[in-house]
Amino acid sequence: MQIKPLFDRIVIKAVDAEEKTKSGIVLLAKDQEKPQMAEVIAVGPGGMVDGKEIVMQVKVGDKVLYSKYAGSEFKIDGKEVTIMRQSDVLAIVE
Repeated sequence: MQIKPLFDRIVIKAVDAEEKTKSGIVLLAKDQEKPQMAEVIAVGPGGMVDGKEIVMQVKVGDKVLYSKYAGSEFKIDGKEVTIMRQSDVLAIVE
């Protein structure tokens, strides 16, 4: 299934959480923090949103940092993705 976000929305897939601490302690899945870095897998066209012209700054393949509680999570074809507004992206990681 292919996702095509509307307006200023993007679809991201979270990067796997760290399974070990820096000191080498292995963390259980329930103890791992929700990752705040993700890869962009789909981008909306931008355009007029709430009376403002939105130009999309992110593109497919970008790695981004995003707000902790941003977006809505969905399971599509067995993969968890998050759909959010571009404005919830804090930075592009280069």
